[in-house]
Amino acid sequence: MKGLFLTHCGQVRNHNEDAGGIFKNKSYQPIAIIADGMGGHQAGDVASMLAVENIKNRWEETERVENPGEIEQWFQKIIRETNEQIFQKSQENKQLEGMGTTLVAAVIIGNSLIIAHIGDSRLYIARGDQIEQLTEDHSFVNELVKRGEITEGDAEVHPYKNYIIRALGTDADVDTDVKTLTWETGDRLLLCSDGLSDKLSQTELAQLITAEKEMDEIGQQLIDLANHRGGEDNISLILIAHDGSDSEAGEPA
Repeated sequence: MKGLFLTHCGQVRNHNEDAGGIFKNKSYQPIAIIADGMGGHQAGDVASMLAVENIKNRWEETERVENPGEIEQWFQKIIRETNEQIFQKSQENKQLEGMGTTLVAAVIIGNSLIIAHIGDSRLYIARGDQIEQLTEDHSFVNELVKRGEITEGDAEVHPYKNYIIRALGTDADVDTDVKTLTWETGDRLLLCSDGLSDKLSQTELAQLITAEKEMDEIGQQLIDLANHRGGEDNISLILIAHDGSDSEAGEPA
């Protein structure tokens, strides 16, 4: 397994409210996390960092896990705990009031991919020359699309396209989407904030991610293209390639 995390402030904002990374537990099993913070007086970066740091720390304390079902339960427990921490801080400090963050995270054990998701940060899987979005945006416009009130094309230009209806830390309780899928040798994963997914079509993502290039070159091309098209938001991504090697062998990817 090969992995890469990149983040960029973008062309407009002067601080980065995204956070993320690839981390490993005591048996070198990897977790990938992207969080896109929002709300409060520059408090989005506080929310996203709290989310990533808490989940990272709890994962690094974890021993080897063999059963995907155990990971699903672990995600639900740790995300509830993280939500409580962020919400409590927002209640205690007026400057942090209303802060929250999206979250997309994935644990890889063998050929199992366990995903946890809140908000509109996304996870895609590329297989062959095709790409599929594995997460469903928790957004106002996606609800309109599901009800058949607007098309996916309409959603791309809707004035409320970035209005999310579910986030980590904005309420005392949180509902997390968690599921287990399989991934195969040759597959590539992309986790990203909407600073990337808003700027590139799914077709463009497929072309770039599946290109026969080094992963760091692909990642930089994605960042550069999002910036070239305006870069109004922070841009963060994780790329992970299933190259047939053992993701749990020796050193972190």
